[in-house]
Amino acid sequence: MSWLRTLLRNNGLSLAFGALFLLSLLGQAWSGLVDFNNQQLAHGTQTVGMGDYLTSSSFAVDVAENWQSEYLQFFLYVFATVWLVQRGSPESKPLGKIGPENDRDQVLGRHVRVGSPRWARAGGWRTTVFSRSLGLVMGTIFLLSWLAQSIAGVSAYNAEQLSDFGDPISWGEYLLSADFWNRTLQNWQSEFLAIGCMAIFSVYLRQRGSPESKPVGAEHHVTDETG
Repeated sequence: MSWLRTLLRNNGLSLAFGALFLLSLLGQAWSGLVDFNNQQLAHGTQTVGMGDYLTSSSFAVDVAENWQSEYLQFFLYVFATVWLVQRGSPESKPLGKIGPENDRDQVLGRHVRVGSPRWARAGGWRTTVFSRSLGLVMGTIFLLSWLAQSIAGVSAYNAEQLSDFGDPISWGEYLLSADFWNRTLQNWQSEFLAIGCMAIFSVYLRQRGSPESKPVGAEHHVTDETG
């Protein structure tokens, strides 16, 4: 069982948040089903089972609209922190390292090590892609989630329109609708607020033992986590 303890210790953060994600998704599915069926009853229509609800546009749009905002947050943060800094925040690079930095700082070119990732040692387009892979993946997931939100959203919107004897609209019309942008912007504003607060609060506040915080006794103006 030592291998299991080692696995849990070495991957505790990802495993813990993976479990929390699944539990939250199950909770959302259950509560969403109850709320959906309450609305069905209020409209005098038939209720649905869990399987039908999980494959419905109503559930899909609720999930997708949250995913796209989360991945937008990380996509923007990954790219913004290349060029933007916050003096004193461990969420920021030191003031003197604005920009993509040199090959020595990034362990590239003649500075690569034996254990460096293969694409970091390859040079050319592979190193160029790998050096921006985190932001590219986050941005791609954001765009795909936003697309999924728009497709599921127009389906859910039209289903509601039909139940209220209204006229359905096209996907293009939905992209310009208040419903789409209300769903989108209510998530974006909360993400931007949270990440801005983290950058500022971490200048003056501490959490002992967390890599997201500077050492407890570090000066407020110091940016580096090591103090």
